[in-house]
Amino acid sequence: MGFIDHIHACNNHDLTKFVPFCAPDNTHIGWIAKTNLAALQAYVDVFSLTQEKVTLKPQTDLSVAMRAVTLDMREKGYFEHWRDEPYKVAPRFLDTPLFVLERAATPFFGIRAFGVHINGYVRTAAGLKLWIGKRAQDRAICPGMFDNMVAGGQPADLGLMENLIKECGEEANIPEDLARKAQSVGTISYIMETDGGLKPDVMFCYDLELPAGFIPVNTDGETEEFSLWPVAEVAAHIKEGGNFKFNCNLVIIDFLIRHGLINPDSEPDYEDLVRGLRR
Repeated sequence: MGFIDHIHACNNHDLTKFVPFCAPDNTHIGWIAKTNLAALQAYVDVFSLTQEKVTLKPQTDLSVAMRAVTLDMREKGYFEHWRDEPYKVAPRFLDTPLFVLERAATPFFGIRAFGVHINGYVRTAAGLKLWIGKRAQDRAICPGMFDNMVAGGQPADLGLMENLIKECGEEANIPEDLARKAQSVGTISYIMETDGGLKPDVMFCYDLELPAGFIPVNTDGETEEFSLWPVAEVAAHIKEGGNFKFNCNLVIIDFLIRHGLINPDSEPDYEDLVRGLRR
């Protein structure tokens, strides 16, 4: 096992098993598994279907049309973990959304989803340490696994900093004035095939240096506990396989590269790691 295996695990897709999903103007917005095409035959007033492509038909309101479709599909058992949390659908984050779509439905349609991930770190005499969360046992995805200090999906109605502040408060009881000190350090993207479809996701990453005396406390029940790990211990744990949520591995690998803890003199996969974090 090595760092590169986590990159491969999050990019396990085979696009020959999918067809493009396009907006009415033919903008490519997602991917739909060929095995799921039959499920859309019930909605020919919304979709134009061929064996090569699925295209949305013009609608008065695409968000309303897609919500009607996904609610009906939910009743038929297609979507688990429904959240009533709309995500915006757009080729790039700052583009005007074409419509909004329930979060649970994004993998089925292969829609690019966005999120924020925050590395909470502390400088000590012994070196850098990272606050690591352990996901609650009742989480729908990766229960009981290790996580970034704060992370969350990006709702359609919030800006990135607004969402970061919200997630910091909910997940770690970080006050707004401290959360606003988080430094944007770039994006990580991956394309992961799942049982539900395809996840071409983008994570906006932030580093937040925390005071030595600060201790994160979860307030929304999604995190079981926090622990402060020496960064070398985190690196060794991930390199050996570890027990982190799949995409959190990538966020921490990026942190290790940027802080010189994975370097080209000692890591034979260094170039592949750097390239592999942005798909």
